[in-house]
Amino acid sequence: MQDKKKHIAILGSTGSIGTQTLEVIDSHPDKFVVEVLTANNNSKLLIKQAIKYKPNVVVIANKDKYDLVNKELFDLGIKVYSGVDALNEVVESENIDIVLTALVGYSGLGPTIRAIKSGKNIALANKETLVVAGDLISRLCKENNVDILPVDSEHSAIFQCLSGEHNNCIEKIYLTASGGPFRGKNLKDLSNINKEQALKHPNWSMGSKITIDSATMMNKGLEVIEARWLFDLKPEQIKVVVHPQSIIHSAVQFSDGSIIAQMGLPDMKLPIQYALGFPSRIKNNFKRFCFFEHPTLTFERADINTFRNLKLAYNALETGGNMPCILNAANEIVVEAFLNDKISFLSMSDVIEICMEKITFVKNPTLEDYIKTDEATRVLARKLL
Repeated sequence: MQDKKKHIAILGSTGSIGTQTLEVIDSHPDKFVVEVLTANNNSKLLIKQAIKYKPNVVVIANKDKYDLVNKELFDLGIKVYSGVDALNEVVESENIDIVLTALVGYSGLGPTIRAIKSGKNIALANKETLVVAGDLISRLCKENNVDILPVDSEHSAIFQCLSGEHNNCIEKIYLTASGGPFRGKNLKDLSNINKEQALKHPNWSMGSKITIDSATMMNKGLEVIEARWLFDLKPEQIKVVVHPQSIIHSAVQFSDGSIIAQMGLPDMKLPIQYALGFPSRIKNNFKRFCFFEHPTLTFERADINTFRNLKLAYNALETGGNMPCILNAANEIVVEAFLNDKISFLSMSDVIEICMEKITFVKNPTLEDYIKTDEATRVLARKLL
């Protein structure tokens, strides 16, 4: 007897993770059903996806595009909603088994909280949710008996390495980083970097925001904070190793000194599939890794003096409270500014650091504190620009 199909809500279906998730679902129509699709602005692709997958509900966050989407999908019987409130409410549907959150940045926090409170397991591709409010999210997951299944390749790797290890003590974890397009560069080299150069990642195809974060190594800093909450670790247990080939996706060192690593070609469809299919591994036809095609794997220390964002992220994690929220909000503003040619590559770190110094610190923040912190930080960051 076949297992019941899992009904999937994809928040951010038109982005890089969202479209790759749909590719995974395409390969396994006997296992997965698309229940909900959402997008922020890309109404054209959302309509195309909805016509193909015929979900029960679609949400276009931009209310100005509601009429267009509704007109195209009305005759198909697909319910169409718009706005942030609709995005938060749709995840509560009883028909949903897993909510895959692929929204960009802080916007993923609200829907993720609502989904958790509704008892939905989360396939998490939105690292900012745990960066901003890791303590709150962790408590809500325990209270509602909800699992977070990591989709980031590095956290998926750690998750896979820990599978079957039960309560064996973790000594440390190693999050690998490609080093981005500017690995080995010094501050002088980075002084005149433009967005076209920063958007050329050597190994991964990703959205613009995460690609810039990778270039500044903020992405790895956010992953360090996320790992602290996903795996209940102390900051000193989380190490970053630059691994340019992106074959070892991360590793766990146990208390006996043994290290278990997860390896594979850089393809986000694998961690997406693992999260959706967990606890089962689903057969696929993805290209396989061959040792003889990759005879050399190299490792380097992360340069936290040149790539200051990684150091700022560790500082935020060690400080705790609402400091990671400040870090994230400031970063979202400066990345947007960099993509719009309003700030230099190196100056992004300066603005983030000033925000971390100036915004009021809250040791034990509530959800309301996180919301106020995010708003205040964005205001200050924009003024600093």
